[in-house]
Amino acid sequence: MKHLTELGLPLIEPHVAQHIEPSNTGLAPTKPWSVYLLHCSNQAFYCGISNQPEERFKAHLAGKGAKFTRMYPPLEMRLVYQALSRAEASRLEAKIKGLTAAQKRSLWCHLAEYLSC
Repeated sequence: MKHLTELGLPLIEPHVAQHIEPSNTGLAPTKPWSVYLLHCSNQAFYCGISNQPEERFKAHLAGKGAKFTRMYPPLEMRLVYQALSRAEASRLEAKIKGLTAAQKRSLWCHLAEYLSC
């Protein structure tokens, strides 16, 4: 995904983008950490990390996540990075949180293009 590098984000192998629906997909929780992006009801984007992204998404949907997502519930989640150490995930989360709103929207749209391939 060349677009990541254009936003100043590194390509890390293995890089897998995923789209997670608010349903039970049967995915087993993973111990490696993931960086995710939420599209929220106020059209803003929220970035976070988790070692169980599907469960974290369910918590956000149930109003048990971050204060921001309690105020603006998430509509959709996409994983930006997977299979990271917690330290790597935290560094990448900080980089994504530092992007402008327009850059986060661009990243969101490019993840959709990647997922539709």
